[in-house]
Amino acid sequence: MRRFFLFLALLLAVVNFRQPCLAQQTTPASPPSSSSADSAVLPDAPLQAQQKPVPPTVPTTPKYVYDGKQTKRILGIIPNFRSVSVDEKLPPLSPHDKFKLTFEDTFDYSNFIYVGILSGISQAEGSYPEFHTGPPAYLRYYWHSFADTLDGNMMTEFLLPTATREDPRYYTLGRGGFFKRAGYSVGRLLVTRSDSGGPSPNFSEIVGNGAAAGISSLYYPSQERTWTKTGQRWVTQIGLDGFANLIKEFWPDVNAKILHRQY
Repeated sequence: MRRFFLFLALLLAVVNFRQPCLAQQTTPASPPSSSSADSAVLPDAPLQAQQKPVPPTVPTTPKYVYDGKQTKRILGIIPNFRSVSVDEKLPPLSPHDKFKLTFEDTFDYSNFIYVGILSGISQAEGSYPEFHTGPPAYLRYYWHSFADTLDGNMMTEFLLPTATREDPRYYTLGRGGFFKRAGYSVGRLLVTRSDSGGPSPNFSEIVGNGAAAGISSLYYPSQERTWTKTGQRWVTQIGLDGFANLIKEFWPDVNAKILHRQY
């Protein structure tokens, strides 16, 4: 009897030992839970992947900052080759560069239009009665005005600046109020910049335009060769150059704030 109970206990032990083994073999492996997968991935993932995505920021348009940027032409027509933007550093002009600048200002297509307008105004006012009236008179006004422009540019942009080592370009001030900048523009008729970068008396403007007015007396009628007529042409040209300086000084403001850099 005792052997029977011992055999029965041994049989139950064997049965209990085989049941976990069979269950482990027959039961399919369950996929790992998401929590375990996450716990396996998160430690190895980079820090950026664990953080929440940040929504992209909408770029804002920067406010306009005045830079005094000059353009090659004003309103896309008027030549502006001699203007220098605010704080722009440029090397000195060689005599060849000054001659090239003179050629561009004189033979640019806009200069022919400008001379044509001046000729029409002079003819309408009867500035030179010796030219008479009609189309032939307009041609006389035209070539005299063009010769005046050529003389003035040659003297003020090439010959005198080369001899006195002056820079014929206009350097924009671009800072301060209206009256300060306007005064600076008109003052450039008397004071300019030398090739070395320092201030210099503007002999090119004053003496150059005076010499051009004297040369023009050689091809005007004898009645127009008086000192008074020559002085009038001299003063008129200096006044036009002063007005041109004002336009050059404030052109970047107009182009940026009013025309919104259209040109």
